[in-house]
Parts: sequence; C-alpha cells; structure tokens
Amino acid sequence: MPGLRTRTFRALPLLVLSSLSACAQAPESTQTPGDAMWFEGARLIVGDGSTIETSAFLVEGNTFTWVGPQGAMEPPEGATRVDLAGRTVIPALIDAHQHIGLTNVKDGTSSKENYTRENLIEHMERSAYHGIAVTMSLGLEHDEALAFQLADEVIPDAALFMTSGRGIAGTAMAGPTQEYRLGIPRGALTEEEGRTAVQEIRALGSDLVKIWVDDRGGTVPKVEPNVYRAIVDEAHANGMRVVAHVGTTSALADAKDLLLAGVDGFAHTVRDRDVDEEYLALVREHPDVWSIPNLPGNPLTMEDLPWLSETLPPFEVERMREQLGREQAAGPPDPGSQFPLQCRNLAKNHEAGMIIGMGTDSGTSVAWTAHTEMRDMARCGLSNMEAIVAATSTNAMILGLDDLGTVAEGKNASFVILDANPLDDINHTRRISQFYLRGDEVDRAALRAKFMQGIM
Repeated sequence: MPGLRTRTFRALPLLVLSSLSACAQAPESTQTPGDAMWFEGARLIVGDGSTIETSAFLVEGNTFTWVGPQGAMEPPEGATRVDLAGRTVIPALIDAHQHIGLTNVKDGTSSKENYTRENLIEHMERSAYHGIAVTMSLGLEHDEALAFQLADEVIPDAALFMTSGRGIAGTAMAGPTQEYRLGIPRGALTEEEGRTAVQEIRALGSDLVKIWVDDRGGTVPKVEPNVYRAIVDEAHANGMRVVAHVGTTSALADAKDLLLAGVDGFAHTVRDRDVDEEYLALVREHPDVWSIPNLPGNPLTMEDLPWLSETLPPFEVERMREQLGREQAAGPPDPGSQFPLQCRNLAKNHEAGMIIGMGTDSGTSVAWTAHTEMRDMARCGLSNMEAIVAATSTNAMILGLDDLGTVAEGKNASFVILDANPLDDINHTRRISQFYLRGDEVDRAALRAKFMQGIM
C-alpha cells in the first residue's frame, strides 16, 4: 500500500518468549546466539490464507531463510533442531489501532501523568507477552517527542511502537471524550488549519494522519467536509494517508462522504445505523480502502478470567467478574445496541470486499484484547483464518511493514507457537507456548512476574 513509510527489521535482533503454559511444555532447544534454527513438524498458518499441515522452516539470525513442507529440505549441518509436532505456528500479531501509555494497568488509573517512557515500555512488553510484534498508536500522544523517540527504538522483550502522532479533530477538545484525553488532538476548523496540521505531522516523520469526524452527539465541533477534503488533499500530495474515526451520530452519512473525499481507511465500522446499499456501492467502488473494526462492548466470558489472571491485578479481574455477572443477568443485548449493529456492518463490509484489518482501539485494556477482538471478528462473519490474516498480513500491508505479516522466506522471523489450532477454535490464538520476536528468546514467565510485582 503506498503512502506509509516502509519499516524493515532484517538487521535487528530476534526475541523468543518461552512458555507459561501449564498444560504443555515448550519445545526445548539449546540455541546459541547466531545459530541457525530448524523448526519442524508444526502446522503452519502462513498468514496469507494458506496452511502447510506439516511444515519445516529455517531461521538464520532474525530471518526466515527457508519455509516449506517437512521433508522437502534437509536441515543444514549444525542447525539447532526444534520439534514442533502437534503444535501450530502463526505469524506474530500486529495491532493496527491502539492508544497506549495513558493507563497504568497495575493501579487502574488513567491520566496524562501516566504517559511516561516506563509505562509505554511496559505496555509494549505486555504486547510482546501476548504475541504482538508491533502496535500502532493512532492520534493520542500526550508527549509527541517521547512517542517518536520510542518509535525509533528497538527495545528488548517489547513490541515495536508505531505512532501517527497527535491526530486532528475539530478542536483540541473535540476528539475523545475522556477527561484525561482532552486537549491532545490538533484542532482544525478551517482548510488552512487542516493543511498546517498535516504538515506538522509530516515534519515529525509520520506517514499516517488520524482524523476524528465526530461531534460526540452534538456536543463538540467535528472536522467539516471542506476541512477533511483539504486534509486528504494535503496528505496525498505529501505521500501520506488519512484514517478516519467516525462517530455514533450521522456516521453513515459521514462515511459515505469520506469515501468520496478519498479517505484511505476507517478506524471503526459505521456505528449509528445499518449500512445501506448506497454505502456498499461506494465500498465496492473504492477497493483499496480499509477498515479496522474495533468491535465494541465487553468481549469477555467467565472462562476468560483465569487466562487474564496471568497478567492483570486481582482487583481488575474481580471488576470484570462483576461486570460479566451484571450482563448475564440482563440477558441478550438488544439487536440495535452497539455490538450487534457493528457486527452486522462488519459482515456487510467484508461481503462487499473491503480490506479488513485488526485493531483493538484499546487504551485501558492493554494487549490481551487482540485475542478477544479476533474472536469477535470471527463471530461477525469472518472465518478463523480470515481473522488471523487480518491481524497479520493485512495489518502489515496497512502499516507498510514489509518484513512482517507472514512466515515466508526473507521475512523477519517473528512468529507464535501455539499449543492448539486456532482454525478449530479462534480462542486458541492465546494458547501461546513460545513467541519468537526479532531473534532472541524472551522469558514470558519473567515478563509475567514483572507485571505482577507488587500487586499479588
């Protein structure tokens, strides 16, 4: 996809996260830094929609140098052999829509004071724990200098951090509604202000512009059509792209006009009403436009809580338990409420051929929501394979990450080893045995201990 800065990782070190699984032991190996490693026997979900039922692949340094069916090639002499029989491998996940740094997971507070290097790195480590190689922060950077500094770094045991910088709303107070997020966006009420904001973002080094076309129920000014047309024009003239957040009032009308204005992607599905044929015809006329659904509502079940207890403080798990109890007592959601509505609209976008990526829009629930988001996408019309592709190769394409997204020769060797097959049950994406990320083996148990320190 044109317009995003390509980021490659072939010269970077690899991270391998070891297993916390109580039900299966991680494959053992005796890797020495720089050794070639030969992995064999796993079902390989390549990331492009294809599968190799019994695979083998060679990792040298931090790169896949051969991938194919087991038996089609012999391992090179001296390579460390890792038996993955009975396991499934998928590419490292990519979260294309996050808002990390403003919440302290350990104490549950959300504030601008939390936007520190230490907290951001912990969020990036939490992403790595959950099998995520890259997380993209869209538009809410309280400290842009810090954000772009981190975007230029490779931090051991942590996902890579990408940012679009501060996005553009009608005014600085017209983006998100939460008090701790107010005042972060750039404001643009005129075409000149919109073009100036794009130039500021370009000067920081971002190739992606986030805009909020949302009046928050009539309480704030939104970016108006003439202004977002100027933003799109300025961005495209400078090799940049524009992703739009649409609100919960007049979102369908706004989405139609944004398609006509040349927007490149949506950070949400339409969420004020069911999409109509006029909208779907526009989707079919603009096949390069993508959507990151960010399905709303509580994605959890009671069965999820033991898994979440691995990394979340007890008070947070108990809060979730109480919320689930209230929801179960209330019965099934109304068909017009946000999750069923957006679920239907995701299915219609998918059927119309829109490019579907995966993002969590998560700021308070860090990293684990990638797995529940994929589960919800599979509930809403995508197959399990399509949900995995959305979170891997499609997101790599959306974000311009040429070396990620698939397990293929020449790609960066970032991949997840699972104890069960997610094509049978999408919940199995979270049954992580090991995570190989940029070439070194990272101890997931040590990460978990760090997350839980002082809150047990």
